[in-house]
This record gives sequence, structure tokens and C-alpha cells, in this order.
Amino acid sequence: MSKKILLVDDEAGFTNLLKMNLERSGEYEVHVQNDSTQALATARSFQPNIILLDVVMPEMDGGDVQALLEADPNLSKVPIIMLTALVDSTEISAGAVAQSGEQMVMPKPVDLELLKRVIEETLA
Repeated sequence: MSKKILLVDDEAGFTNLLKMNLERSGEYEVHVQNDSTQALATARSFQPNIILLDVVMPEMDGGDVQALLEADPNLSKVPIIMLTALVDSTEISAGAVAQSGEQMVMPKPVDLELLKRVIEETLA
């Protein structure tokens, strides 16, 4: 059974490319939401196993979206990986994934193989 990924990012070109590359493996079903204000409703209907969430978006940033997701009893346990262009892989130790508390952060542009490994480790 494929793992369900919700990808929330305002850059449609980025989300389309990442969705295509993740789904190509046959291991993932990816649902894209480019409007951060619709992320909670989309997550409620899609019921993802994991959420990839951009940090900087218009209307609501990733932190605001994350707070809404964590406040929802049906979504509060869904792991979230933040994606950001605000840092690069040289700023994040251990090959590009940082954990500040429980929060995982990955730099953009995304290293696809590293992202898939992080998704698998997170869902294990």
C-alpha cells in the first residue's frame, strides 16, 4: 500500500515536479495543496501519513499551518517535515536534516533521495 504524502507549498512548479518524482517510485500517493489557507481542510479529507510543509508562504506561513494541524485531534500525530529555502544544506548538520526538538527541516532545493530516506525513517 502506498504511503500518502500531503505536499503544501505555494510554488506550483516545485510541487508538480516533486509530486511526479515521488510518485514515480510507486511507493507514494502525493496530494498537492498550493494554497496554505486550504492545507487543514485538505489534510482532513486526504488523511496523509506524512506532511511536507513549506516554511515561507503567503497568507499563512508553515508555522501557522503546523499549529492548526497539531491542534486537530485527527492530524496531531501526523509527522511534518518542513521545507525551506531559508537555509542550505551546508547550514544543516548531518547531511541536510536538522531536528530542532522534534521538528525536521530540509533545505530547498530538495535532495530527492535524501527526502525519500527521511520519509521512510520517519514512517518506520
